[in-house]
Amino acid sequence: MKQKIKKLYYGWIIVIVMSISTAATMGMGSLNFGLFINPMGSELNIGRSTFGLAQTFRQFSSSITAPVVGRMIDKYGSRILLPFAAFIVGICLIFLSFINYSWQMILLFIIMGFVGLAGPGNLVTTIPVNKWFVNKRAKAIAFSSIGIPIGALIFLPATQFFIDSFGWRNAWILLSIISMMLIIPISLFFLRRIPEDIGLLPDGEKKISKKDNSHNEISWKLNEATKNHEFWKLLIIFSFINLALGTIAIHRIPDFVDRGIDAQLVAFATALDAVAAGISIFVIGNLQKQIPYKILTSLGFILLTIASIITIYAESFFSVLISMIVFGFGIGGMLFLQNFIWADFFGRKYLGSIRGMVMPVTLIIGGIGAPLAGYFYDYYGNYNNIWWCGIILMSTCVVISITLKKPKK
Repeated sequence: MKQKIKKLYYGWIIVIVMSISTAATMGMGSLNFGLFINPMGSELNIGRSTFGLAQTFRQFSSSITAPVVGRMIDKYGSRILLPFAAFIVGICLIFLSFINYSWQMILLFIIMGFVGLAGPGNLVTTIPVNKWFVNKRAKAIAFSSIGIPIGALIFLPATQFFIDSFGWRNAWILLSIISMMLIIPISLFFLRRIPEDIGLLPDGEKKISKKDNSHNEISWKLNEATKNHEFWKLLIIFSFINLALGTIAIHRIPDFVDRGIDAQLVAFATALDAVAAGISIFVIGNLQKQIPYKILTSLGFILLTIASIITIYAESFFSVLISMIVFGFGIGGMLFLQNFIWADFFGRKYLGSIRGMVMPVTLIIGGIGAPLAGYFYDYYGNYNNIWWCGIILMSTCVVISITLKKPKK
Protein backbone atom coordinates (compact mmCIF):
# COMPACT_ATOMS: atom_id res chain seq x y z
CA MET A 1 0.00 0.00 0.00
CA LYS A 2 1.45 3.27 -1.10
CA GLN A 3 1.77 5.93 1.55
CA LYS A 4 0.07 9.16 0.56
CA ILE A 5 2.47 12.09 0.57
CA LYS A 6 0.93 15.30 1.85
CA LYS A 7 1.22 18.06 -0.73
CA LEU A 8 2.88 21.32 0.32
CA TYR A 9 0.33 24.09 0.78
CA TYR A 10 0.95 26.72 -1.90
CA GLY A 11 0.77 29.49 0.69
CA TRP A 12 4.24 28.48 1.89
CA ILE A 13 5.53 29.10 -1.65
CA ILE A 14 4.14 32.62 -1.30
CA VAL A 15 5.99 32.95 2.01
CA ILE A 16 9.28 31.92 0.36
CA VAL A 17 8.80 34.38 -2.51
CA MET A 18 8.02 37.21 -0.09
CA SER A 19 11.02 36.31 2.04
CA ILE A 20 13.38 36.49 -0.96
CA SER A 21 11.78 39.71 -2.17
CA THR A 22 12.04 41.29 1.28
CA ALA A 23 15.70 40.30 1.42
CA ALA A 24 16.32 41.99 -1.92
CA THR A 25 14.64 45.24 -0.84
CA MET A 26 17.30 45.62 1.87
CA GLY A 27 19.63 46.74 -0.92
CA MET A 28 17.21 49.01 -2.77
CA GLY A 29 17.83 52.30 -1.03
CA SER A 30 16.02 51.37 2.18
CA LEU A 31 18.09 49.94 5.02
CA ASN A 32 21.38 50.55 3.19
CA PHE A 33 20.61 54.18 2.26
CA GLY A 34 22.41 55.54 5.31
CA LEU A 35 25.68 54.04 4.07
CA PHE A 36 25.57 56.39 1.07
CA ILE A 37 25.08 59.61 3.05
CA ASN A 38 28.74 60.33 3.76
CA PRO A 39 30.25 59.50 0.32
CA MET A 40 27.43 61.12 -1.65
CA GLY A 41 27.26 64.12 0.67
CA SER A 42 31.01 64.74 0.40
CA GLU A 43 31.17 64.51 -3.39
CA LEU A 44 27.94 66.35 -4.18
CA ASN A 45 28.12 68.80 -1.26
CA ILE A 46 24.69 67.73 0.03
CA GLY A 47 23.65 68.35 3.66
CA ARG A 48 22.11 65.75 5.95
CA SER A 49 18.71 67.41 5.75
CA THR A 50 18.59 66.76 1.99
CA PHE A 51 19.01 63.01 2.49
CA GLY A 52 16.23 63.20 5.05
CA LEU A 53 14.07 65.03 2.53
CA ALA A 54 14.72 62.36 -0.10
CA GLN A 55 13.47 59.71 2.31
CA THR A 56 10.51 61.87 3.26
CA PHE A 57 9.45 62.57 -0.32
CA ARG A 58 9.67 58.85 -1.01
CA GLN A 59 7.19 58.30 1.82
CA PHE A 60 4.98 61.19 0.68
CA SER A 61 4.73 59.81 -2.86
CA SER A 62 3.96 56.37 -1.42
CA SER A 63 1.15 57.96 0.57
CA ILE A 64 -0.39 59.30 -2.65
CA THR A 65 -0.53 55.94 -4.39
CA ALA A 66 -1.08 53.68 -1.35
CA PRO A 67 -4.91 53.70 -1.54
CA VAL A 68 -4.78 52.71 -5.22
CA VAL A 69 -2.05 50.11 -4.66
CA GLY A 70 -3.98 48.61 -1.74
CA ARG A 71 -7.18 48.24 -3.80
CA MET A 72 -5.21 46.76 -6.71
CA ILE A 73 -3.65 44.16 -4.41
CA ASP A 74 -7.14 43.20 -3.18
CA LYS A 75 -8.36 42.87 -6.78
CA TYR A 76 -5.35 41.59 -8.72
CA GLY A 77 -2.71 40.51 -6.17
CA SER A 78 1.03 41.28 -6.31
CA ARG A 79 2.00 39.04 -9.22
CA ILE A 80 2.36 41.99 -11.63
CA LEU A 81 2.64 44.83 -9.11
CA LEU A 82 5.72 43.45 -7.32
CA PRO A 83 7.93 42.87 -10.40
CA PHE A 84 6.75 46.18 -11.88
CA ALA A 85 7.69 47.97 -8.66
CA ALA A 86 11.07 46.20 -8.55
CA PHE A 87 11.77 47.25 -12.14
CA ILE A 88 10.90 50.91 -11.52
CA VAL A 89 12.97 51.09 -8.33
CA GLY A 90 15.85 49.29 -10.04
CA ILE A 91 15.90 51.78 -12.92
CA CYS A 92 15.81 54.67 -10.44
CA LEU A 93 18.80 53.22 -8.57
CA ILE A 94 20.73 53.08 -11.84
CA PHE A 95 19.89 56.72 -12.54
CA LEU A 96 21.07 57.59 -9.01
CA SER A 97 24.58 56.70 -10.14
CA PHE A 98 24.52 59.59 -12.64
CA ILE A 99 23.19 62.41 -10.46
CA ASN A 100 25.11 65.61 -9.76
CA TYR A 101 22.53 67.69 -7.90
CA SER A 102 20.38 67.14 -4.84
CA TRP A 103 17.09 67.77 -6.67
CA GLN A 104 17.84 64.83 -8.96
CA MET A 105 18.16 62.50 -5.98
CA ILE A 106 14.90 63.76 -4.48
CA LEU A 107 13.09 63.34 -7.82
CA LEU A 108 14.26 59.74 -8.14
CA PHE A 109 13.18 58.94 -4.59
CA ILE A 110 9.76 60.41 -5.32
CA ILE A 111 9.41 58.06 -8.31
CA MET A 112 10.51 55.09 -6.18
CA GLY A 113 7.91 56.01 -3.61
CA PHE A 114 5.05 55.90 -6.12
CA VAL A 115 5.41 52.11 -6.55
CA GLY A 116 5.58 51.53 -2.78
CA LEU A 117 8.45 49.03 -2.69
CA ALA A 118 10.76 48.94 0.36
CA GLY A 119 10.37 51.03 3.45
CA PRO A 120 7.22 51.63 5.50
CA GLY A 121 5.04 51.90 2.39
CA ASN A 122 5.80 48.36 1.30
CA LEU A 123 2.33 46.93 0.71
CA VAL A 124 3.19 44.63 -2.20
CA THR A 125 5.37 42.32 -0.09
CA THR A 126 3.50 42.38 3.23
CA ILE A 127 -0.17 41.95 2.27
CA PRO A 128 0.07 38.71 0.19
CA VAL A 129 1.09 36.52 3.13
CA ASN A 130 -1.89 37.81 5.13
CA LYS A 131 -4.17 36.85 2.24
CA TRP A 132 -3.05 33.20 2.32
CA PHE A 133 -3.22 32.53 6.06
CA VAL A 134 -5.68 33.05 8.94
CA ASN A 135 -5.04 30.63 11.82
CA LYS A 136 -1.38 30.25 10.85
CA ARG A 137 -0.93 33.92 9.94
CA ALA A 138 1.48 34.75 12.78
CA LYS A 139 3.70 31.78 11.94
CA ALA A 140 3.64 32.62 8.22
CA ILE A 141 4.67 36.22 8.94
CA ALA A 142 7.41 34.86 11.19
CA PHE A 143 8.85 32.70 8.40
CA SER A 144 8.52 35.41 5.74
CA SER A 145 10.49 37.72 8.06
CA ILE A 146 13.56 35.52 7.59
CA GLY A 147 14.22 37.65 4.52
CA ILE A 148 15.05 40.63 6.72
CA PRO A 149 18.17 39.19 8.43
CA ILE A 150 19.26 37.34 5.30
CA GLY A 151 18.97 40.50 3.21
CA ALA A 152 20.74 42.57 5.83
CA LEU A 153 23.62 40.13 6.18
CA ILE A 154 24.07 40.09 2.42
CA PHE A 155 23.31 43.64 1.29
CA LEU A 156 24.64 45.81 4.13
CA PRO A 157 28.23 44.51 4.00
CA ALA A 158 27.96 44.18 0.21
CA THR A 159 26.86 47.81 -0.10
CA GLN A 160 29.81 49.07 1.92
CA PHE A 161 32.15 46.75 -0.04
CA PHE A 162 30.81 48.05 -3.36
CA ILE A 163 31.20 51.67 -2.20
CA ASP A 164 34.77 51.11 -0.99
CA SER A 165 35.81 49.08 -4.05
CA PHE A 166 33.94 50.69 -6.94
CA GLY A 167 32.61 54.01 -5.63
CA TRP A 168 29.08 54.92 -4.63
CA ARG A 169 27.92 55.44 -8.22
CA ASN A 170 28.80 51.93 -9.37
CA ALA A 171 27.47 50.56 -6.08
CA TRP A 172 23.95 51.76 -6.96
CA ILE A 173 24.16 50.03 -10.37
CA LEU A 174 25.33 46.72 -8.92
CA LEU A 175 22.65 46.75 -6.21
CA SER A 176 19.97 47.54 -8.79
CA ILE A 177 20.87 44.64 -11.07
CA ILE A 178 21.15 42.11 -8.23
CA SER A 179 17.84 43.15 -6.65
CA MET A 180 15.87 43.05 -9.90
CA MET A 181 17.26 39.63 -10.77
CA LEU A 182 16.15 38.30 -7.38
CA ILE A 183 12.62 39.74 -7.35
CA ILE A 184 11.22 39.90 -10.89
CA PRO A 185 11.48 36.26 -12.14
CA ILE A 186 10.16 34.53 -9.01
CA SER A 187 7.31 37.03 -8.62
CA LEU A 188 6.05 36.54 -12.15
CA PHE A 189 6.34 32.76 -11.98
CA PHE A 190 5.10 31.91 -8.48
CA LEU A 191 2.84 34.61 -7.04
CA ARG A 192 -0.92 34.13 -6.90
CA ARG A 193 -3.55 36.49 -5.49
CA ILE A 194 -5.47 34.40 -2.92
CA PRO A 195 -5.84 30.66 -2.19
CA GLU A 196 -9.41 30.62 -3.51
CA ASP A 197 -8.10 31.50 -6.99
CA ILE A 198 -6.49 28.05 -7.27
CA GLY A 199 -9.16 26.05 -5.42
CA LEU A 200 -7.74 26.25 -1.90
CA LEU A 201 -8.65 27.77 1.44
CA PRO A 202 -6.43 29.77 3.84
CA ASP A 203 -3.93 27.72 5.87
CA GLY A 204 -4.27 24.79 3.43
CA GLU A 205 -7.16 23.26 5.33
CA LYS A 206 -8.96 21.60 2.41
CA LYS A 207 -10.12 22.18 -1.14
CA ILE A 208 -13.22 24.22 -1.81
CA SER A 209 -16.36 22.34 -2.74
CA LYS A 210 -19.74 23.77 -3.72
CA LYS A 211 -21.32 22.34 -0.57
CA ASP A 212 -18.66 23.73 1.76
CA ASN A 213 -19.01 27.27 3.09
CA SER A 214 -17.74 26.53 6.59
CA HIS A 215 -14.55 28.55 6.42
CA ASN A 216 -15.68 32.11 7.03
CA GLU A 217 -13.38 34.82 8.35
CA ILE A 218 -15.05 38.04 9.47
CA SER A 219 -13.84 40.90 7.29
CA TRP A 220 -14.51 44.57 7.86
CA LYS A 221 -15.02 47.03 5.04
CA LEU A 222 -13.02 50.24 5.22
CA ASN A 223 -15.97 52.39 6.33
CA GLU A 224 -16.80 49.86 9.06
CA ALA A 225 -13.23 49.71 10.35
CA THR A 226 -12.93 53.51 10.60
CA LYS A 227 -15.91 53.59 12.98
CA ASN A 228 -14.07 51.45 15.52
CA HIS A 229 -11.84 53.15 18.11
CA GLU A 230 -9.19 50.39 17.87
CA PHE A 231 -8.60 51.48 14.28
CA TRP A 232 -7.69 54.97 15.48
CA LYS A 233 -5.44 53.62 18.24
CA LEU A 234 -3.46 51.70 15.62
CA LEU A 235 -3.31 54.77 13.41
CA ILE A 236 -1.87 56.85 16.26
CA ILE A 237 0.65 54.14 17.20
CA PHE A 238 2.03 53.73 13.69
CA SER A 239 2.05 57.48 13.03
CA PHE A 240 3.99 58.21 16.24
CA ILE A 241 6.43 55.33 15.86
CA ASN A 242 7.16 56.16 12.20
CA LEU A 243 7.79 59.79 13.16
CA ALA A 244 10.15 58.72 15.94
CA LEU A 245 11.97 56.20 13.76
CA GLY A 246 12.30 58.77 10.99
CA THR A 247 14.42 60.97 13.24
CA ILE A 248 16.95 58.26 14.03
CA ALA A 249 16.91 55.33 11.58
CA ILE A 250 19.03 56.67 8.69
CA HIS A 251 20.83 59.49 10.55
CA ARG A 252 22.44 57.29 13.20
CA ILE A 253 24.62 55.57 10.55
CA PRO A 254 26.56 58.65 9.37
CA ASP A 255 26.55 59.98 12.93
CA PHE A 256 28.35 56.87 14.17
CA VAL A 257 30.94 57.34 11.41
CA ASP A 258 31.32 60.98 12.48
CA ARG A 259 32.13 59.74 16.00
CA GLY A 260 35.13 57.86 14.61
CA ILE A 261 33.62 54.37 14.17
CA ASP A 262 34.91 52.62 11.02
CA ALA A 263 32.31 52.61 8.22
CA GLN A 264 32.67 48.87 7.63
CA LEU A 265 32.03 48.20 11.31
CA VAL A 266 28.96 50.46 11.22
CA ALA A 267 27.70 48.53 8.18
CA PHE A 268 28.24 45.27 10.07
CA ALA A 269 26.39 46.61 13.12
CA THR A 270 23.52 47.81 10.90
CA ALA A 271 23.29 44.35 9.38
CA LEU A 272 23.03 42.85 12.87
CA ASP A 273 20.25 45.36 13.56
CA ALA A 274 18.20 43.79 10.77
CA VAL A 275 19.21 40.27 11.84
CA ALA A 276 17.88 41.02 15.32
CA ALA A 277 14.67 42.38 13.77
CA GLY A 278 14.18 39.19 11.78
CA ILE A 279 14.82 37.02 14.83
CA SER A 280 12.41 39.16 16.83
CA ILE A 281 9.60 38.79 14.28
CA PHE A 282 10.24 35.05 14.03
CA VAL A 283 10.10 34.57 17.81
CA ILE A 284 7.03 36.79 18.27
CA GLY A 285 5.23 35.06 15.40
CA ASN A 286 5.73 31.68 17.05
CA LEU A 287 4.86 32.93 20.55
CA GLN A 288 1.82 34.96 19.56
CA LYS A 289 -0.69 32.28 20.58
CA GLN A 290 0.96 31.79 23.98
CA ILE A 291 1.65 35.44 24.91
CA PRO A 292 -0.72 38.29 24.01
CA TYR A 293 0.72 40.21 21.07
CA LYS A 294 0.11 43.55 22.77
CA ILE A 295 2.53 42.51 25.51
CA LEU A 296 5.13 41.40 22.97
CA THR A 297 4.79 44.54 20.87
CA SER A 298 4.83 46.81 23.94
CA LEU A 299 8.12 45.16 24.84
CA GLY A 300 9.27 45.99 21.31
CA PHE A 301 8.53 49.69 21.80
CA ILE A 302 10.34 49.62 25.15
CA LEU A 303 13.41 48.13 23.47
CA LEU A 304 13.28 50.85 20.78
CA THR A 305 13.26 53.47 23.51
CA ILE A 306 16.24 51.91 25.29
CA ALA A 307 18.17 51.53 22.03
CA SER A 308 17.59 55.18 21.13
CA ILE A 309 18.95 56.31 24.50
CA ILE A 310 22.05 54.13 24.01
CA THR A 311 22.45 55.62 20.51
CA ILE A 312 22.71 59.13 21.91
CA TYR A 313 25.58 58.20 24.22
CA ALA A 314 27.37 55.53 22.11
CA GLU A 315 31.06 56.37 21.56
CA SER A 316 32.65 52.95 20.95
CA PHE A 317 31.96 50.16 18.48
CA PHE A 318 30.72 47.93 21.31
CA SER A 319 28.11 50.47 22.44
CA VAL A 320 27.11 51.06 18.80
CA LEU A 321 26.71 47.30 18.34
CA ILE A 322 24.53 47.03 21.46
CA SER A 323 22.35 49.94 20.37
CA MET A 324 21.86 48.42 16.91
CA ILE A 325 21.00 44.93 18.20
CA VAL A 326 18.55 46.22 20.83
CA PHE A 327 17.03 48.52 18.20
CA GLY A 328 16.63 45.55 15.87
CA PHE A 329 14.80 43.47 18.47
CA GLY A 330 12.52 46.43 19.10
CA ILE A 331 11.80 47.14 15.45
CA GLY A 332 10.93 43.48 14.99
CA GLY A 333 8.08 43.87 17.47
CA MET A 334 6.83 46.93 15.62
CA LEU A 335 7.05 45.28 12.19
CA PHE A 336 5.24 42.17 13.38
CA LEU A 337 2.45 44.29 14.83
CA GLN A 338 2.14 46.28 11.60
CA ASN A 339 2.06 43.19 9.36
CA PHE A 340 -0.18 41.08 11.59
CA ILE A 341 -2.64 43.21 13.47
CA TRP A 342 -4.59 44.87 10.64
CA ALA A 343 -5.55 41.47 9.21
CA ASP A 344 -6.14 39.98 12.66
CA PHE A 345 -8.44 42.86 13.68
CA PHE A 346 -10.27 43.49 10.41
CA GLY A 347 -9.89 40.36 8.23
CA ARG A 348 -8.16 39.75 4.92
CA LYS A 349 -10.81 40.45 2.26
CA TYR A 350 -10.48 44.26 2.34
CA LEU A 351 -7.00 44.37 3.89
CA GLY A 352 -5.42 46.16 0.94
CA SER A 353 -8.04 48.89 1.00
CA ILE A 354 -7.74 49.39 4.77
CA ARG A 355 -3.95 49.50 4.83
CA GLY A 356 -3.95 51.57 1.65
CA MET A 357 -5.95 54.26 3.44
CA VAL A 358 -3.96 54.08 6.68
CA MET A 359 -0.59 54.24 4.96
CA PRO A 360 -0.85 57.84 3.67
CA VAL A 361 -1.40 59.16 7.19
CA THR A 362 1.41 57.18 8.80
CA LEU A 363 3.81 57.91 5.91
CA ILE A 364 3.16 61.64 5.85
CA ILE A 365 3.49 62.03 9.61
CA GLY A 366 6.46 59.66 9.73
CA GLY A 367 8.08 61.43 6.79
CA ILE A 368 8.52 64.59 8.83
CA GLY A 369 11.11 62.91 11.06
CA ALA A 370 14.06 62.41 8.69
CA PRO A 371 14.37 65.96 7.29
CA LEU A 372 13.58 67.46 10.70
CA ALA A 373 16.48 65.52 12.23
CA GLY A 374 18.66 66.58 9.30
CA TYR A 375 17.84 70.24 9.86
CA PHE A 376 18.62 69.87 13.55
CA TYR A 377 22.02 68.45 12.67
CA ASP A 378 22.78 71.09 10.05
CA TYR A 379 21.82 73.86 12.51
CA TYR A 380 23.01 72.54 15.89
CA GLY A 381 25.72 70.09 14.83
CA ASN A 382 24.07 67.10 16.58
CA TYR A 383 20.82 65.14 16.73
CA ASN A 384 20.37 64.86 20.50
CA ASN A 385 17.36 67.14 21.03
CA ILE A 386 15.31 65.68 18.19
CA TRP A 387 16.21 62.13 19.23
CA TRP A 388 14.91 62.81 22.75
CA CYS A 389 11.62 63.94 21.20
CA GLY A 390 11.48 60.60 19.36
CA ILE A 391 12.08 58.76 22.62
CA ILE A 392 9.05 60.48 24.14
CA LEU A 393 6.91 59.38 21.17
CA MET A 394 8.13 55.79 21.51
CA SER A 395 7.20 55.79 25.19
CA THR A 396 3.72 57.01 24.27
CA CYS A 397 3.34 54.07 21.89
CA VAL A 398 4.13 51.69 24.76
CA VAL A 399 1.19 53.04 26.76
CA ILE A 400 -1.30 52.95 23.87
CA SER A 401 -0.31 49.45 22.70
CA ILE A 402 -1.06 47.99 26.14
CA THR A 403 -4.69 49.12 25.75
CA LEU A 404 -5.26 47.42 22.37
CA LYS A 405 -8.17 44.97 22.20
CA LYS A 406 -9.41 42.99 19.20
CA PRO A 407 -12.69 44.58 18.01
CA LYS A 408 -15.91 42.60 17.64
CA LYS A 409 -18.18 43.15 14.67
